[in-house]
Amino acid sequence: MLADLPAAFDGDRYGAGGVVAELEEETARLLGKPAAVFMPSGTMAQQIALRVHADRSGRRGTAFHPACHLLHHEELGYHHLHGLQEVIVGDASRPLGLEDILLAARNPENIGTLLLELPQRDLGGRMPEYEDLLEQVALARSRGWAVHLDGARIWEAAAGYGRSPAELANLFDTVYVSFYKGLGAIAGCCLAGPEDVIAEARTWRTRHGGRLVALWPYAASAKAALALRLPRMPSYRDRALAIARGLLRIPAVVVLPQPPQTSMMHLVLPIDLTTFEQRVAWLATERGIWTWGAPFPGAFGSAALGVRVELTVGDATVAIDVAEVVGAIGYLAGGDSSALEPG
Repeated sequence: MLADLPAAFDGDRYGAGGVVAELEEETARLLGKPAAVFMPSGTMAQQIALRVHADRSGRRGTAFHPACHLLHHEELGYHHLHGLQEVIVGDASRPLGLEDILLAARNPENIGTLLLELPQRDLGGRMPEYEDLLEQVALARSRGWAVHLDGARIWEAAAGYGRSPAELANLFDTVYVSFYKGLGAIAGCCLAGPEDVIAEARTWRTRHGGRLVALWPYAASAKAALALRLPRMPSYRDRALAIARGLLRIPAVVVLPQPPQTSMMHLVLPIDLTTFEQRVAWLATERGIWTWGAPFPGAFGSAALGVRVELTVGDATVAIDVAEVVGAIGYLAGGDSSALEPG
């Protein structure tokens, strides 16, 4: 990838041409959308998408789940920068259901857009059943709402549903996809959708300060990550399922959800933070296994007490034997290192 970067630089200036344009075209093709625009961050991309939809509908309300990323991890930028209003829909402990959207539709509160996240990270990568998803989108459209996908991990969601990214993205008006989450690129994302919407989003990218003089390193990294890891998504999910099956032998560990729906899951370990940090350090120094630097901050979806961590299966996890992964997690939960002994 490094060897290709000088060539990638040619033609790219302020996010136009060169490898940036190539990545946008490739992303639009993968998602089955007419156009896509590269942006430095998902926070920027999603605010812009919601703003464009709100301006077009004349309605400032966006309906989304209580565990939505915009609500908990972005300092409410959609409200402070764009004057958009959230309409919280559903129960924080589970994915949205059709009944939740029906309730919101009876009390529309100026809703113009429905935002869905697939999979929902703060719920351990949970997703609604595919037929339920179809009904939710159809209901939103029947109310005249735009439908936007927080598809930061659409690559994992598509593998979880056993469908192509384009088949999943086709349900939505606009889709945001990340290149560093799951795929492992440096940073950056794309917003995909109709040509007129994406053209307007490009203008907003400039207003947000996202039209950097050189975006090509991020785009080159994203292209390399797509080529390398997108084909591996089904195998990552298979490995996640195998690990979750192995953890059934350790009742003290709560797996959310069990079984996993994608290549990610949350684990609740029945220990305190100090013990967690001590055991993480022991695994790293004595066994050469790195697990987690810190617990996951969210607490949606479980009443269990303990330390909550997020396991996302990727190349590093696949490179370790399932039994060793299960043994390491078992040690964190109970302090028994026997499963880690050679042989």
